[in-house]
Amino acid sequence: MQSFRTELENPLVEKDILDLARKIELFRDGKIHEEKFRSLRLARGVYGQRQQGVQMVRIKLPYGKMTFKQWKRIADISDEYSIGNLHLTTRQDVQIHFVSLDRTPELWAQLEQDDITLREACGNTVRNVTASITSGIDTQEPFDVTPYADAIFRYFLRNPICQEMGRKIKIAISNSDADTALTYMHDFGLIPKVLDGKRGFKVVVGGGLGAQPMLAYTAFEFLEANQVIPYFEAALRVFDRHGERNSRHKARLKFLIQKIGFDKFVELVNAETIAIKNKTFEIPTIGFSETEIEGYLPTQTASTVAPETDEYKTWLQSNVFAQKQEGYFGVYVRILNGNISSNTSRSLIEQLDGYVANDVRVSINQGLMLRFVPEANIPYIYELLKAHDLASPGANSIANITACPGTDTCNLAISDSTNITSKLEAVISEDFPDLIYNNDIKIKISGCMNSCGQHGMANIGFHGSSLKSADKRVLPALQVLLGGGTVGNGVGRVADKVIKVPSKRGPEVLRVLLNNYEENATEGEYFNDYYDRQGEKYFYSLLKPVADLTTLKDDDFIDWGASEQFATEIGVGECAGVMIDLVATLLFESEEKLEWTLNAFNENRVADSIYHAYSVFVSAAKALLLDKSVNVSTQNAVIEKFDEHFVAKGEITIAQSSFKELVLQINQNEPSVDFATSYIAEAKAFLALAKAYREQTVEA
Repeated sequence: MQSFRTELENPLVEKDILDLARKIELFRDGKIHEEKFRSLRLARGVYGQRQQGVQMVRIKLPYGKMTFKQWKRIADISDEYSIGNLHLTTRQDVQIHFVSLDRTPELWAQLEQDDITLREACGNTVRNVTASITSGIDTQEPFDVTPYADAIFRYFLRNPICQEMGRKIKIAISNSDADTALTYMHDFGLIPKVLDGKRGFKVVVGGGLGAQPMLAYTAFEFLEANQVIPYFEAALRVFDRHGERNSRHKARLKFLIQKIGFDKFVELVNAETIAIKNKTFEIPTIGFSETEIEGYLPTQTASTVAPETDEYKTWLQSNVFAQKQEGYFGVYVRILNGNISSNTSRSLIEQLDGYVANDVRVSINQGLMLRFVPEANIPYIYELLKAHDLASPGANSIANITACPGTDTCNLAISDSTNITSKLEAVISEDFPDLIYNNDIKIKISGCMNSCGQHGMANIGFHGSSLKSADKRVLPALQVLLGGGTVGNGVGRVADKVIKVPSKRGPEVLRVLLNNYEENATEGEYFNDYYDRQGEKYFYSLLKPVADLTTLKDDDFIDWGASEQFATEIGVGECAGVMIDLVATLLFESEEKLEWTLNAFNENRVADSIYHAYSVFVSAAKALLLDKSVNVSTQNAVIEKFDEHFVAKGEITIAQSSFKELVLQINQNEPSVDFATSYIAEAKAFLALAKAYREQTVEA
């Protein structure tokens, strides 16, 4: 690959990017194992696609915020390095596809010129921190949660406690009890509260979707705001040490809590509090309001006259709302499948700048939000969006369907999730136009059971699957799920799997469901209440005729958007890196971690140096265990098994009575300079001991 130079002001970011370039070169030269390299690039936002030889790059936007300058930078980069398309995700990120691996460092360097990062957008890290897109402008919010989302994002970025976890961690912050950020399906969720004049949050923990969805536990009904980051840090340390690392399907936080019980999890978290970096963490809230950011508010007033059309009135009623700031409005923009071209982006940027706030938010339903729109500018915004085919009404209604990329680019997708979205939206607009105002029902689609499209919490959900006909031919299918959704205040519902149908019959499923609901629901009865009243078996019987495989046609064997007969082609998932069981590689990593340890200590990042030193112990011990073919699935198991196989048998002698006593000093001491000095020295000595033992074993 060609080398490049970067002249970024932040030396930490520059080092990250140059390190990625160096690791790509080593990988190309065969000097880094493929699975280890996968883990490394994922943590830098570089994700393999279904198509070989190209990458998806995920751009991390905390709480979905983009300035016009950042949006333009992303659009320009999509043209130069990708195919000119921006994909908005359910985690408020932007993804671009078909990127050459060798060009990812220079792409990243260009993004960072406008303070946009790829770091930890994928991999076993703390992913993007999502938040309600109406934060700061919502009439129902106790306070603006934006500063808190921003602080959490920055605190855990490059934080050593969450660089090599067993699996990813997702954090969401809602701005009111309406819970529009869906906290109940996240590893950590926050809902703002005010108690006795103090700001704080309800905290929920251990939720998640995927193939085995689980609802979050309530950790605190009220936790003061300055305790949130310390709590997250302690909980992440527990997850890092005790979380599963071999079986990625059992490695999320929800499975750790399920395994040990919530009370035990709380006990372990409390035990970590002595060792965390900050016992309290005050989050600054200054500098986030519209009056504190230079060039934030609109300066132009449009003269466009509001059209006297039903189309405009419908859009106005369903996509525009009054902010808590008098005279300003928020505008939702529907983006089909979350895909917006770079050309459309630049055109919008040029014509929106000055007429709305310099703050565009990506929503979790793959749309955009424009903020601080003066009332006089609303007709202008409508006409501008209409000229770009982006003025569809019902931004928060049943008509706006969420869908992951599916078989377009994803390795794990089984069947299409994007082409069918337009078919389902057509069913609503053509057959049920009045539902454009129904914000009660949410439809969500994923290409597989992993729920990137959030089907597991939808009122009506679908995920990609397959079926076999009587003659053993395989056809694309949709698993139908019903009854999920948001209750509020951190409480949600997991959808029930009801029946599986051929994919080409998805539109008919929707027609049957909505016709039945309109005909039989009582006045004012919400869809989930109707579902509960009738029961899962009722809906299975209702949809069974649609699932009949004795009436298949040739077209049923061709997926939406495809021209050839369907065949399942599932690749290797990349949401987490795979552990590599190579002794030499682990010892090399231990040396690298010792270097990180010493660098952090020399830079006065004492707590970080201590955690890096802990990683040296664990990595070196795991290397020797692997040399004995001892399989371990958690860091805690590494510690216990090392005592059993080395210390207890006298093969390795240490000063303490056990390896556990030596290593777990980390959660029994304050992160002081004195403790760091001794602990780092012990880690360095242990690594030397492990390397010497390994050399003796090889020579023997």
